[in-house]
Amino acid sequence: MEAIETQQAEIDYDPIYDPFNPELIANPYPFYARLRDEHPVYLNERMGFYALSRYDDIFRALRKPQVFSSAQGLTPVKDEISQLGLPPTFIMMDPPDHTRLRRLITKAFTPDTVKELEPTIRTFVVDHVEAMKRKSADGEVVDLVSAIASPLPTMVVANILGVPPEDREKFDPWSDAITSASADFTLDVQKAIDAVQGLMTYFTTMCQARRAEPTDDMITKLTQAEVDGDTLTDWDILGFCFVMIAGGNDTTTNLIGNSMKFLHEYPDQHRELLAHPLLIPNAIEEFLRIESVVQGLSRTTTQDVELHGVTIPAGSKVHNLYASGNRDPRHWGDDADELNIHREIDRHLSFAQGPHFCIGAHVARMMVRIYFEEMGTRIGDRFEIDWENAERRHSAFTRGFTKIPIQIRA
Repeated sequence: MEAIETQQAEIDYDPIYDPFNPELIANPYPFYARLRDEHPVYLNERMGFYALSRYDDIFRALRKPQVFSSAQGLTPVKDEISQLGLPPTFIMMDPPDHTRLRRLITKAFTPDTVKELEPTIRTFVVDHVEAMKRKSADGEVVDLVSAIASPLPTMVVANILGVPPEDREKFDPWSDAITSASADFTLDVQKAIDAVQGLMTYFTTMCQARRAEPTDDMITKLTQAEVDGDTLTDWDILGFCFVMIAGGNDTTTNLIGNSMKFLHEYPDQHRELLAHPLLIPNAIEEFLRIESVVQGLSRTTTQDVELHGVTIPAGSKVHNLYASGNRDPRHWGDDADELNIHREIDRHLSFAQGPHFCIGAHVARMMVRIYFEEMGTRIGDRFEIDWENAERRHSAFTRGFTKIPIQIRA
């Protein structure tokens, strides 16, 4: 009898958090609530990683890179860096190396540089919204993802990096291949390796060209960035390009799709947002909180860590579940699972925290703000989305949609 009870406990415990479980990917939040309540420090013995699910634990871990290191990769999968042949990106470094690179990159990638893109972004959004309206007028059901949510960040990232229009179609395949491999390391690994190699070859050539003949694009600014005599190598710049393409494209696309789903579920708040566009910036923070595009990223412990009566040994992968912490009622209150565009948001986890706070956060916020401003002005609530035929992204680590059928009324 005891053996049966023990076996049952093991069966009940282990399936709570397997990031590759299709049922969990479809609806992870009940799992996260159970983790927070029953196993705030969860051990997946089969896959060999721990998971943190409460807001305070994750927040503190992200702000202690000397204990929770990024240098061994950002997923629970062991050796993902060597599997994909990734360049040495600054998001997979710890201080002081990370501090040095981030300081140099920030010198080139300033808020003013990004702000200069606003007219270009607005023109792009207006053109694509109007194109959706024309297609709907002709009776066509438009896919919101392929019509605007995916092309928008692709254009912005390419514009920032100075990639000419004729080369921009390469971006999405690179991003999709790398993201799909991150979702399941048993699938499409070779495709992801090829994508990384293609990206590295392309931007190595561009770095060399910009050093020889400078222009006014971001690659040129990165090649010229200098702080106290310190400069960026081509490898450093390649790492930045990798982060921008693999991370920037997918996350903004997913944020737009997720936000549209919540506006559908909370029509009163959608109407309020249309009537009062000044609410958009805070609403975006709430969209980021309630449906974290990046569900979580991992760190590796450099020493034994005692937490909630559990000892996490040094050298352990620890997966920080941002999406769970962002709905932790211990921090956000009893309505943590509900959308509230008026919520006072101090520090959500969707862009991480600490030294690895997302360097492109201001770009993503600007893109999505402009998207909602122009959608509100030009379409308002005159549309229907066929959510039954929308398709979710199948990913262990990101959450969003790959297809959203939308019909716009005249």
